[in-house]
Amino acid sequence: MSEEVLQAERERAIHLLRSGHSVPEVAEALGRSERWVRKWRKRFEEEGWEGLKSRSRRPHHLARQSPDEVRQAILEARSELEAEATKGEDLKFIGSPAIRTRLKEKGIEPLPSCRTIERVLHQAGMTRPSQTSNSQEPDYPRLRPDQPHTLVQVDIYPRHLQGGQPVACFNGLDVVSRRPVCRAYPRRRSQDAAHFLAYLWATVGVPRYTQVDNEACFSGGFSHPCVLGRVVRLALMAGTELVFSPVRHPRSQGAVERFHRTYARHVWEDTLLADIAQVNEQAELFVQRYIHRPHPQLGERTPEQVHRSRPARHLPTHFPDPSEPLPERLPLYAGRVHFIRKVDGEGRVKVLNRAWAVPGAAIGQGVWVTLTLTPQGAYLEVFDAAPDAPRRRRLVRHPFPVKEPILSWPQASLRKVPSLTAVFARLGNRLRTLIAALLSARCLGGSSAC
Repeated sequence: MSEEVLQAERERAIHLLRSGHSVPEVAEALGRSERWVRKWRKRFEEEGWEGLKSRSRRPHHLARQSPDEVRQAILEARSELEAEATKGEDLKFIGSPAIRTRLKEKGIEPLPSCRTIERVLHQAGMTRPSQTSNSQEPDYPRLRPDQPHTLVQVDIYPRHLQGGQPVACFNGLDVVSRRPVCRAYPRRRSQDAAHFLAYLWATVGVPRYTQVDNEACFSGGFSHPCVLGRVVRLALMAGTELVFSPVRHPRSQGAVERFHRTYARHVWEDTLLADIAQVNEQAELFVQRYIHRPHPQLGERTPEQVHRSRPARHLPTHFPDPSEPLPERLPLYAGRVHFIRKVDGEGRVKVLNRAWAVPGAAIGQGVWVTLTLTPQGAYLEVFDAAPDAPRRRRLVRHPFPVKEPILSWPQASLRKVPSLTAVFARLGNRLRTLIAALLSARCLGGSSAC
């Protein structure tokens, strides 16, 4: 018997033990002695999965199981996923959605819910303690998208290469389709942020909203008031509405923040990355596996399937080529930029390094601020809710100083939608042509009506 087969048998014994089978039951199932089972149980308790380098890949095709059999299958699947995560095999998911997917692959019926799986894991002592959140945070307005290409969250995940060199890992995630885009840069400069956003929009399409945090590379710095930086200008050129999250409030970027952990486990853990090229290569391998894997929160569809369920909006023709360096100076186009802010103790909000009064707002209230730029001028408005809220109230409007021309989008970049009058006129012309052709055919056929 080969070493690989022996290791698989040992691991199978551990799975059975952890799922609740006794030593005699495991020994009988594997055709081994009880002494052999106890030996490898002790080795596992002392060394963990390191001593068990492979697992049995024998398929399990079960008919309808009893509750006890389903419970054992849940625990066995969790044990298998933990072993795979430790060895770096496949994606490193071990939670209830991943367990449910594994049970579905094995043909377990009835398929338990994620809540049932979590209850079984908790009873068996195979869960991790959850973290509690701070209930004192303000109730910030937020977008509630229900279609892909509506909101993409972008954030930076700092890491270090094997030699200690810092790396800025930019990650973007469509919050509905869960379709990610990942790319690493040596620093987090405005040109790096702009390059990533151009790459993101060219790869997965231009969403209606692109949400970022308040780092200087996105906001344009913290010194000069009312300055519209490189990233803001690029977003206006692309036709997406940039949304700045609340200051020091990572939860507002919850989708991409959670994705950071998945990204780290599959790109950085158990891997020695020596340069940026290796990081991007490893990240792209992970992304391609991730987007084609059924996602439990997407109705067992893959992120790629959901993302492609609606047509993407492409970059306009006047946008710079994302494959080439961006120009140093970008023009200012018409559009909107949003800021989620908290009203301070003096009844103001700080936007673009300037305080704006919000009369009538409560101290500590979360508000939605929108900067609208048009060729005729610019103004800043403060609302009590997000743009997609069913009802919201404008609290105040301020003029916004702009010292340069605000350009309209070139007509070639706009999608021309014909009016109803033009559509009906075109249909009428086609109908008249068709009738004339039919009459002509009848006449040629010698009809008495001609």
